[in-house]
Amino acid sequence: MILAVDILLLGVAILLAVKAIHTKDLVESTVLFAGYSFVLAVIWFELNSVDVSFTEAAVGAGVSTILLVAVIALSLRYEEEEERSMVRNYLAAIACITFFIVLALGVQDLPIIGDPNAPHHQHVVPRYIENTYEETGVVNIVTAILANYRGYDTLGEVTVIFTAGISVILLLRRVWQ
Repeated sequence: MILAVDILLLGVAILLAVKAIHTKDLVESTVLFAGYSFVLAVIWFELNSVDVSFTEAAVGAGVSTILLVAVIALSLRYEEEEERSMVRNYLAAIACITFFIVLALGVQDLPIIGDPNAPHHQHVVPRYIENTYEETGVVNIVTAILANYRGYDTLGEVTVIFTAGISVILLLRRVWQ
């Protein structure tokens, strides 16, 4: 049953992504992109990665959609038609297929989900369980990992969001002047 849900979610995500890429209406593309981000958030949640799911929902489906709609409101709504060569389309398809094959080959080397003999269960997890309170002073292990051990990761995510926001403001500033 869960495998069927996984396959359905993956199929919906792929359909939304393909439709978002091929539509000429930028508002429609933005809404499809928001739907794609929401489906990804559901996939992350189903994979028991709630922090990534929450971030995807907030940033991907929320903030990014608002920023894109704001930019579209101050610019052209429809993409201009341009002549595309068949060579360019074939090169893009070859690049996508190559990327998919590389990812598929990489997935084979991943440990089975929940495998107690996986490398991260042998090295990282025991250290967190045994030393979290002594190293951080925080009782909740998940909070300690997110706030203390992954602090630089969180700082990086905030920096990316801040940079994107400033970039949009600078782009919109040109339109307002």
